[in-house]
Amino acid sequence: MTWLYGLTWKKPVPNQVRQSVFISCLEGSRKQKKEEEGLELSVTVVTFVLLRYIQKFGTSEHVFLSVIYCFRRNQSLHGPSPVTTFGPKACMLQNPQAVMHIQDPASQRLTWNKPPKSVLVIKKIQDASLLQPFKELCVFLTEHKNMIVYVEKKVLADPAIAGDESFGTIIQKFCTFREDLDDISNRVDFIICLGGDGTLLYASSLFQESVPPVMAFHLGSLGFLTPFSFETYQSQVTQIIEGNTAIILRSRLRVRVVKESREKKARVDEKGILIMSNGDSEGSRKALQYQVLNEVVVDRGPSSYLSNVDLFLDGHLITTVQGDGVIVSTPTGSTAYAVAAGASMIHPNVPAIMITPICPHSLSFRPIVVPAGVELKIMLSREARNTAWVSFDGRKRQEICHGDSITITTSCFPVPSICFRDPVNDWFESLAQCLHWNVRKKQNYLSSEEDEF
Repeated sequence: MTWLYGLTWKKPVPNQVRQSVFISCLEGSRKQKKEEEGLELSVTVVTFVLLRYIQKFGTSEHVFLSVIYCFRRNQSLHGPSPVTTFGPKACMLQNPQAVMHIQDPASQRLTWNKPPKSVLVIKKIQDASLLQPFKELCVFLTEHKNMIVYVEKKVLADPAIAGDESFGTIIQKFCTFREDLDDISNRVDFIICLGGDGTLLYASSLFQESVPPVMAFHLGSLGFLTPFSFETYQSQVTQIIEGNTAIILRSRLRVRVVKESREKKARVDEKGILIMSNGDSEGSRKALQYQVLNEVVVDRGPSSYLSNVDLFLDGHLITTVQGDGVIVSTPTGSTAYAVAAGASMIHPNVPAIMITPICPHSLSFRPIVVPAGVELKIMLSREARNTAWVSFDGRKRQEICHGDSITITTSCFPVPSICFRDPVNDWFESLAQCLHWNVRKKQNYLSSEEDEF
């Protein structure tokens, strides 16, 4: 990227002045630029150099009217362009009608570079109602479609599956893996989820980079993210394997949690006195990264005090959240915890990040939507009376103390969710069926005779 200096002048300025100002600004910024949370600022340097040239070349006839805020962003406000390859064989069908990186949501189609050969089947653990659909699907995939089926080890540990002798020959053909221990990112061509929305969230958490296409069957309680019915699973799975189906790219949040080490180290001073202290600042910081599909929730935990956290946007403090907490969500997560806290519902194709307070102690703190490309940072305020707690899609819950930080931005690895019809119709169908959006008894027709009164 290059530095851009936006200047306005009352009257035309000689080229010699313009060139000298640019060169001096460039040299000055190299020496005195200040790096702060992803931004490199040089406003002070630019102003100083311009004032020097104004004094040198004359009076107010060449005085600049304004200096446009100069900085270099690390990323676009619209967020990173999402990857369009999903797993080892799937990709998005290129649309020559697309303008820049923006496509009509209804035109997003899935295709295969090579025929898919492997599938990951994710089943909700210890749900007896899913045993028969799980067995039927696995038999169909292995016997009729000759697919390599990946299943998590803890699924096969269910006595109802392990003890089924008739299913034993199918189990022997499975490839198994363990969460957080085995990497299957380059082995699975697509994913089939059996359960509710939580099953899809779990599937997302298994892949920290490129995610294979996900086909989700509605076998849970709500099913906002699971558009497929299991009754016709054979024809639907066959259609997916053949390719060219509609998909929706559900953006995720890339979250980085930096924690200060609180382990005390012992040392003996010159007088032989034992002193306990923290480790050095470089070696005592621990960083964790997560990919989040729905939301990051920061709350007050078990404390009875208000949570008191500072919220930064691109390095600038924008507000302090005083209340039960704050929700940072994707458009997909806007219909989850965020909507219960009073946020608007946003279609998953909209590039945005939502910030929703939880029971704020302020009448004016409303939910806001910010561009997908910004970087948010959450830290405990100095005045905070207690620690905070954070969770990622309802999992990995952990305590946040003074000195810890949570950095959030849009990930370039979305979840390609396979649609039943298309992204727009599926979303409105979910709003109507799952949330009963705008359901109201119809107003009666007013006859002409009643209208006279």
